[in-house]
Amino acid sequence: MAARGLQTFITPYRAEDSEKLVLQMKNGLSSLRYRPAEHKRLQAVIDAERLECDLIGQKVQKTCCAAKATTESSLLRQHRQVWSRECPRLQKAKQQAEDALQDFLEKIEPNSANTGLFSLQEYGLSLMREREDFRRATMEPVQQLRDELRLRLYEGLQQPPSEHLGHLEAVKMQIKTMRNHQEVTIAHLHEEQQDTEEEIGSLYLQKYFCSSSDILVNFDKVPREVLDADCPYPELKESLIQAFQSMSESYRNRLQSLQEQLQNTDRCCGWCSDDHHLFQFVESMYTQEIPRHRALCMDMMRRLFPGKTRQELVEHERLWDSQRFTQTQLKVVMQQWQRDLEELLARALVTLQEAKDAHLKELQLHRDRRHQQEICLHLREKLQQWRAQQEEVAKLEAAVAARQQEEEKVKLKREKEKEDAVRMQHKEKVRQFYLTQLKRREALERREEERLAALRSVMEEQARRDRQRVQLRADMLLRRQEERGELELERQREEQARQNRLEALKKQVEVVAEADPVRMTANTKAWSSRVLDKEYQKPLYSLNTYTDTQIVSDPRVRVEQALREAGLHQSHYATKVLSEIKPLKPPRRDTKSMFKF
Repeated sequence: MAARGLQTFITPYRAEDSEKLVLQMKNGLSSLRYRPAEHKRLQAVIDAERLECDLIGQKVQKTCCAAKATTESSLLRQHRQVWSRECPRLQKAKQQAEDALQDFLEKIEPNSANTGLFSLQEYGLSLMREREDFRRATMEPVQQLRDELRLRLYEGLQQPPSEHLGHLEAVKMQIKTMRNHQEVTIAHLHEEQQDTEEEIGSLYLQKYFCSSSDILVNFDKVPREVLDADCPYPELKESLIQAFQSMSESYRNRLQSLQEQLQNTDRCCGWCSDDHHLFQFVESMYTQEIPRHRALCMDMMRRLFPGKTRQELVEHERLWDSQRFTQTQLKVVMQQWQRDLEELLARALVTLQEAKDAHLKELQLHRDRRHQQEICLHLREKLQQWRAQQEEVAKLEAAVAARQQEEEKVKLKREKEKEDAVRMQHKEKVRQFYLTQLKRREALERREEERLAALRSVMEEQARRDRQRVQLRADMLLRRQEERGELELERQREEQARQNRLEALKKQVEVVAEADPVRMTANTKAWSSRVLDKEYQKPLYSLNTYTDTQIVSDPRVRVEQALREAGLHQSHYATKVLSEIKPLKPPRRDTKSMFKF
């Protein structure tokens, strides 16, 4: 505790600090020197900082633009990958559709029923010829114009600027004329498309497809196999018909609810047919096996439909998914109804066949029962004769068994007498064996007792010798201890004599001084010389540093001193605590270094 109090009492106080404070109090504030503010230098520093901030802002803006461009290029690259993967599939599907349509048209024969369908083949050939004429009339002039314009632009770059500008105006007029011509051609194509759609609609092809009302009507029909079946049990046939009707009723209710759901929503989910078909095509392109298919699909939707918000796209997608799910449910219900109808029909036919078989079995059983009654009368007579014979045989067998039982008893009695005689002989042999074993045990015990007595005599003799040896050793040990004691006493006497001689020498050379308290409390000569010689006390150079008060006022120093006193200044906890403590005033910006070590 005394050492700890001494450690806390020691401070970094120096006499020079008090002298400096005294001089400052004597001289007053006149001794302080204030440096004038350098406004121009500060303004230059501020302008440099602002310029640096502007440069940093420009770099950040460039970085944001570059990141946006990189993101856009990455999205476009991913879209191109999806399209490159989709093109072969579309081409293959197109080829398959054309092949199927060609096969369908080749199989059609010209007659009065399908004259419109048969004319489609000739119409397709005419369309191919028109397409080739259209390509020669529209695409080839555009390509020729593009090649010609490239050549003219290249030649214009080699001419003077004034002539080049006039040449550019002619090129722009030519491009504008071609563009107007293309717009007129596209408008004409749209009109032809509408006329073609109306012409296809006038063919009334809807009659070849099965409508939902026809499906609902077919639900109420009971199969003719069940209605025309010959069943010997009318109740069974009625129950089968009711089973078909109840199943049809349940499926009809489900189909009606699904059709109502489909009727509540538009076929194109509120959009026009072209936008809806384009939406379906884009959604079919971005399948789930494509990474980030959801984000890519939504990005392509936003590009293709710039006038629609993301919420409208998501809502349309939700309606389209609901419509597809309802259609899928409708197909599944139809498949289930077809499957259940086939299963119920198969079970009904099996049940009817089983009923017929059971009826035939009942008729056969009735005929067999009459025949069995006749046979039973004949068999009853034979059974009575057989019982009489069995009674006689039983009596004879009982007599033979009684005789055999008597003979068995006599045989058992003889065997028992033999076993008793053999058992007596075995008992006598066992008794003789036990007597022999007893005699051997008694002889062995006598030999062991004699051996034990001999060993005890030998052990007593050895113990007597051991006691004598131990006593001899104890006497020798006692003599050695006495000798050691005498040697120790002799050494102590010599040590005492040496100490006495040393005390005598110390008394001869000790110094006798009188007590002088004044001299003890007075200043030393070295201190007096420093106080009198003022020139000698001046420092060689001035120091611009912190005072002890400023250093101690820093909370980091106080926390470090407390951790050091607790012995925790080298622990991980001390490092973490000191890194979190902030100084009283933030450091100046000009003291920060731009170098990173």
